[in-house]
Amino acid sequence: MEIKDFIKNLADQFDDVELEEFAPETKFKEFDEYSSLTALSIIAMVDDEYGVTLKGDDLRQVSTVQELFDIAKAKA
Repeated sequence: MEIKDFIKNLADQFDDVELEEFAPETKFKEFDEYSSLTALSIIAMVDDEYGVTLKGDDLRQVSTVQELFDIAKAKA
């Protein structure tokens, strides 16, 4: 699991945010497009792409892309 690929997969969950706006330090929940539906899409993406089951609590605990990646990688 690499952060570069993770960022691209995460960016794909946002229709109105360009890939260039994502970096490890990006606070993805601050995008206007972020919603509970986006959160569910992120959980499904991590499960599909990496075989890792995230919970809502996991998402609530993180604020940056790097923190989300670290949780997903730790559970892999």
